[in-house]
Amino acid sequence: MLVASAGYHPMAQAGVASGRAGSGSGTHDEPCVDSLAVEGADKLVRPYTCRGTNAHSRDFRLTREGDTRQATRFDSLRAPKVTSSSPGHRGSAPSQLPLSGLDQRQRASSTASVAFPSPRHDGEMCPDAPITQGGRPQQYACHGTAARSFTLTPVGGTTPPPPGQPDLGPNVVVFDPSMPGASIQSRLDGIFAGQEKNQFGSQRYALLFKPGTYSNDVNVGFYTQVLGLGSTPDAVTINGAVHVEADWFPPHNATQNFWRGAENLSVNPVGGTDRWAVSQASPYRRMHVRGDLQLDDGGWSSGGWIADSKIDGQVRSGSQQQWISRDSQFGGWSGSNWNMVFVGVHGAPAGTFPNPPYTTVDQAPVVREKPYLHVDESGDYRVFVPALRTNTSGVTWDHGDAPGTSLPIERFFIVKPGATAADMNTALAAGKNLLITPGVYHLDQTLHVTRPDTVVLGLGIATLVPDGGITAMTVDDVDGVKIAGLLLDAGTTSSATLMQVGTPGSDADHSANPTSLHDVFFRVGGAVAGKARTSLVVNSNDVIGDHMWIWRADHAADDSFVGWDANTADTGLVVNGDDVTTYGLFVEHFQRTQVVWNGNGGRTYFFQNEMPYDVPDQASWMDGTAEGYSAYQVAPGVTSHEAWGLGSYCFFDINPSVASAHAFEAPVTPHVRFHDMVTVSLNDRGTITHVINDSGETTPPGTKPVNLVRYP
Repeated sequence: MLVASAGYHPMAQAGVASGRAGSGSGTHDEPCVDSLAVEGADKLVRPYTCRGTNAHSRDFRLTREGDTRQATRFDSLRAPKVTSSSPGHRGSAPSQLPLSGLDQRQRASSTASVAFPSPRHDGEMCPDAPITQGGRPQQYACHGTAARSFTLTPVGGTTPPPPGQPDLGPNVVVFDPSMPGASIQSRLDGIFAGQEKNQFGSQRYALLFKPGTYSNDVNVGFYTQVLGLGSTPDAVTINGAVHVEADWFPPHNATQNFWRGAENLSVNPVGGTDRWAVSQASPYRRMHVRGDLQLDDGGWSSGGWIADSKIDGQVRSGSQQQWISRDSQFGGWSGSNWNMVFVGVHGAPAGTFPNPPYTTVDQAPVVREKPYLHVDESGDYRVFVPALRTNTSGVTWDHGDAPGTSLPIERFFIVKPGATAADMNTALAAGKNLLITPGVYHLDQTLHVTRPDTVVLGLGIATLVPDGGITAMTVDDVDGVKIAGLLLDAGTTSSATLMQVGTPGSDADHSANPTSLHDVFFRVGGAVAGKARTSLVVNSNDVIGDHMWIWRADHAADDSFVGWDANTADTGLVVNGDDVTTYGLFVEHFQRTQVVWNGNGGRTYFFQNEMPYDVPDQASWMDGTAEGYSAYQVAPGVTSHEAWGLGSYCFFDINPSVASAHAFEAPVTPHVRFHDMVTVSLNDRGTITHVINDSGETTPPGTKPVNLVRYP
């Protein structure tokens, strides 16, 4: 929220109020007008001295249309509304009217230090009072004048940034070790209380801890990202916990613990064990746990992702169906169910798939870690962009600074709630990077990344919604673009694509400096009845995908937002570029082939998939003469491709008689190879006839896995 304060300018570069909520006070010494305290037949308004009181204190909240909705701080206060057929008319002030509805929506514009919430209609009149008290207020035309101006400043937890600290908007909370621990805990608890069950809400938060030591319990709810601002995880220490529980979804079911994250912190867990009981889209990056880490809460769980992290003790996977860990260091690992993948992990178990189902690869062939926000020794904010590395294992930060480049915050356009697609595109065209603060951003034009080495970094699961069937983001076929920390959420008008990387027909060699996608998530349905034919199309060569969940929703905020004809979506991912590498690829519930890989030289390290739950009948789900569609298809013309640790599950809940001929499909050629595949029919709801092509057994009853160690 925002509260009045002279000199603070919360207007984003976008030109509209940057805060999700705010309040303002009049900018002049004018008297106030209000109705008489005693009800009377005429309900006359009277002027009185009010400067410094709450009389001119108003809340402003952004609406989806880009307006602000104004409300007084107290319900008992009311404001006059004046209309006139003649804008120049000056006459007696009106009686009071409630401050509510569209009449109190304001178009926001900005000047150097004040917000001008101007009337929605040119004919609206303003009341005023004579300078001397006691006179009857008069009305006059005020459209576009300073009479409607307010200054805005933060209240309710967010304060103006101190000198030298950038304005990161109303949904970023910065903690400093000098703050009282009880005050920090109160703020953490308040945010978690609102986010614990808020699966499809619009609130977003980033909780930033400056270097130092804290004694707090950080419980991480939906759309909440917890970040340390040090150069290494050990620069910020939490004595307590940074954890995710599943208390909200009995019986301790973590299968819907999505969209959150912890990054760049160290934890001394109370009792020796921290808990990260999550499923998809909940990354655990650059973390140091001085103890054990538990990945479930006793109920079901379906994760998950760890990267560049050090767990001194044991990682216990518990009920997790599957998990991928990349470039990390563990004191040990305990637990397995269907598909546990380790790439470049020191302390990983030996590869023994399927007994137990561990897939272990010694090194990641090519990788770039995710960019992250930090403060330098002078307290200045910067974004660190890790360097491209090859044949990697273990963490990057354990023996000094990781290789890479630290960019000053001045090279970023800080996107705050209220910013428009045009604002972001203008900044991109001017050579700026984007730091997108927590919020939901409706786009009326495609974000277009054209410059090599551009960084687009989201905080707090920043969400982009393409309206009108547009593509949310396109990236030209250029070197070294980094896209990280975003949720692309389909709008109600179907988009052909949600994101495109490289133009069709791209053929440049980017192996020395590839584009990379980190913690980039896609959603079709859930918050609304979203629609998108294909979520992500990769045309450029050498792209790295570093943790992506591409999801057609199987449940939603409202039952009408999901269904075979509601949230329609054919395919999650299409890869046309050559030499594309993905780590941690989660793609679920799409209505046709879910992943289509047309490029040569592709590599996938871990794939998790569920087939669509809501297939109405077999006739509605046929790929030519074949029953159903593949989860992962390597196109017939591809001559080289390799994948490790792939799982596909079916749960045809609407019609359990539905079958899929196979989960995986690929040409039979020596250089197209698959390692460690598993299929499962969940609760006997449907059948997967083969694992890949015509190989592998049919899924049996009893939620039992079918394993295939290699193909061909």
